[in-house]
Amino acid sequence: MKSSSTRRTIVAAAGVFALALPLAACSGGDGGGGGEGGANEISFLTQNTGTNVAVAEALIEAFEAENDDITVRLETQPAGTEGDNLIKTKLATGEMEDVFYYNSGSLFQAMNPDQNLVPLGDEAWAGDLIDTMKPVVSTDNGLYGAPFGATQAGAVVYNKKVYADLGLQVPTTWDEFAANNEAIKEAGITPVIQTYGDTWTSQVFVLGDFGNVLAQDPDWAEEYTAGNRKYVDEPALAGFANQQAGFEAGWWNEDFASALYDDGARMVATGEGAHYPILTGIVSTFQQNFPDELENIGVFPLPAQNAEDTKLTVWLPNAVYIPKTTEGDKLEAAKTFVAFLNSPEGCEIQTTVMVPSGPFATTACTLPDDVPGLLRDMQPYFDEGNTNPALEFLSPIKGPNLENITVEVGSGIREAEDGAALYDADVVKQAQQLGLEGW
Repeated sequence: MKSSSTRRTIVAAAGVFALALPLAACSGGDGGGGGEGGANEISFLTQNTGTNVAVAEALIEAFEAENDDITVRLETQPAGTEGDNLIKTKLATGEMEDVFYYNSGSLFQAMNPDQNLVPLGDEAWAGDLIDTMKPVVSTDNGLYGAPFGATQAGAVVYNKKVYADLGLQVPTTWDEFAANNEAIKEAGITPVIQTYGDTWTSQVFVLGDFGNVLAQDPDWAEEYTAGNRKYVDEPALAGFANQQAGFEAGWWNEDFASALYDDGARMVATGEGAHYPILTGIVSTFQQNFPDELENIGVFPLPAQNAEDTKLTVWLPNAVYIPKTTEGDKLEAAKTFVAFLNSPEGCEIQTTVMVPSGPFATTACTLPDDVPGLLRDMQPYFDEGNTNPALEFLSPIKGPNLENITVEVGSGIREAEDGAALYDADVVKQAQQLGLEGW
């Protein structure tokens, strides 16, 4: 899911949302893995977007204070397509920095990890990773990445005061969600906020339902990549069908076609609307614009048809990696630095500099006690293993027209089955361009 609005609300979560900016180094020195400094100087590459640089500088300062025999030189480069190309070039030419920050999931797989990266599965911190994180930084041959930043979820942000006033309980099934919406509608409150003026927000009904799809069919992502699963079939069709059902039931706000992301944030924060299916990175907008309403806002997963299939769909953080060109003393120093990033102290520094959008992907780190209730609401799903990754972390296939199709389905212009079939056709060209078998 990509949008300028998402980039405004997510600080350092998923690199797919980052802007591509001009290349700039924060300090002097070569960017190559070998480096010009002494044996105990290593280089760390991050993207020059959002608060990435500020977080990196704070972490380096704290790390060097604890490890006075290691110096970390910070280097930066753009994100986006330009950054992707630079990553591939540096790995191919052996010029990659000693530690670097990049995407997890499908773009991680595109780096040819087994050939280019140092396996890190035997490091002590690797045992603390949540189960959802491990596959998005691993191949069949090993684990290569350490999470950097917090998670976020595609879920239903809701107004707790509305729920309390109406005596409602958090739903665990679609039928319970529908019943809540009818009670909310009867009370004269908008049940579900939709903001199609920012078209990317229309995708959450489909993308945020993927955790439920995976609960019903654990092989769905792999089979989808192989061309053997389709959105026109259940269980994936449910996301489109639920969006159609919401429109037909009259749950949306009257201005859903033109309302923007910021309007949705206002409506759910003030109780003008009860539910807003959106990414939990929206918490930073609440903190900035509606600080007095923070504790009135919570979150729950988009419900599946059956409670046992209801899972929180999680967008996992990017990760840090070590290229195979980092060797000897530099390799040991690099591993020490990566371990620090995933230590309680390293995570505390991250939450001090940036606004977390969800729990960490390692059990070694916990959210501060003073984070908004929305983030605390997410933690039990992680603790109980009721999370699944978003599809983009398990498959490289994502059609460019999904947000337009979901706007049509959510506006009553197109039936769910037709929208799903159109999206199945939309991804064929991309899969063929990627050279995937079965397409």
